[in-house]
Amino acid sequence: MLEGQKCLVVGSGISGVGAVTLLSKYDTQIVFYDSNGALKPEDLQAKLPEGCKAECITGILPDEVLETIDVVVLSPGVPTDIPMVNALRDRGAGILGEIELGYLAEAGEVVAITGTNGKTTTTTLMGEIMKAHRGAEKVFVVGNIGNPYTLECMNTKEDTVTVGEISSFQLETIETFCPKVSAILNITPDHLNRHHTMEAYIEAKEAIARNQTGKDICVLNYDNEYTRAFGEVCPATPVYFSSHQVLKDGYYLKGDKIVKAVNGQEEELMDIHKDMNLVGICNVENVMAAIAMAEGMGVPMDTILSVIAGFHAVEHRIEFVATRRGVDYYNDSKGTNPDAAIQGIKAMSKPTVLIGGGYDKQSEYDEWIESFDGKVKCLVLIGQTREKIAECARKHGFTEIRFADTYDECLRLCTKLAVPGDAVLLSPACASWGMFPNYETRGKLFKEYVNGLSEDEE
Repeated sequence: MLEGQKCLVVGSGISGVGAVTLLSKYDTQIVFYDSNGALKPEDLQAKLPEGCKAECITGILPDEVLETIDVVVLSPGVPTDIPMVNALRDRGAGILGEIELGYLAEAGEVVAITGTNGKTTTTTLMGEIMKAHRGAEKVFVVGNIGNPYTLECMNTKEDTVTVGEISSFQLETIETFCPKVSAILNITPDHLNRHHTMEAYIEAKEAIARNQTGKDICVLNYDNEYTRAFGEVCPATPVYFSSHQVLKDGYYLKGDKIVKAVNGQEEELMDIHKDMNLVGICNVENVMAAIAMAEGMGVPMDTILSVIAGFHAVEHRIEFVATRRGVDYYNDSKGTNPDAAIQGIKAMSKPTVLIGGGYDKQSEYDEWIESFDGKVKCLVLIGQTREKIAECARKHGFTEIRFADTYDECLRLCTKLAVPGDAVLLSPACASWGMFPNYETRGKLFKEYVNGLSEDEE
């Protein structure tokens, strides 16, 4: 492991706390650091479990401390190219992330899922499938889904399975991480404010398979140009799924049926309308990816299909909330980029009042606006990006736009604009930062508002 070394853990969120907790079980010196000068060292210490010892520092990290560091563990939100990290790298310090740190203590098998969109739903579904097959006590669902790998890895054994949702930020800092089965669900422009170029973002996503070999499996989306191309050079054995193409080998959508093909021989697996509760073509793709991964892990098909039949939408991802005064309300707060938000619109079958806007991740909104396709009757915009989105919408001929200064004003406006037979969809195409601490808070406030509406409220 990292015995005898001095480790700097940067970031005091759940990933940082998990890293310190794991490192404290070894013979390491730990510095727990957060650059937020508004925090005090005792605030960081209070986040740690009882008995967990670390030197806690906030604000500016003294040079005399930097010079003693052997390994730095970065939380996912910390860029790998900031001056402090560059200085440590130049000194020869090891640069790790929480995922790599957890993997160093992993004793069982690993399944890892990445992609611009669909990660949480697919990871959750895959976790449920593995629990049905192996037993709930032998499966750990970790990573970007909100449960730090470092808090679970010490519980793993030879017969356990860890299912991880892995973000591009987390993949930037892996070295030996090697899942038995991996998946890249899709790659579309996102987080360019962090990765700077599309090429760097793609490279980060593809790193999930970097250490795999031909005996491992990488599940890929045949319809996505980046993942399809990666299949030609992927070190693992590629397995494809498609919602638009018939495949000689792989999983694909044929009419209303998900089909498995082996050497061109088809086997019908399920009806997407009768045998699953999830809505939207994006979720059909998530289900196909989960089937492919589960079969790669040796799960019998009847177990896979049984779990899918009982699986419901993940919170904040095209989640039906309630019908109020004849209007259906959907929470898609996890639609934090244009491509994810496109899937939310595709899932709508009624005239839709759409809530958009938020933090600017340097995204472009043209394809999102074009996807409205007559479904969106009004676009209600909030946040930092509202003017940018409005300008883009007008350029594409969409002019039914309203602005709201606050979230509460936005929600009340949507209630007034929607009439019986309509839908209201929270699918912002933007991150929540600036107005909310995270997309979960944004979604929960939306649901609280909707559930508080009475049938006769005006």
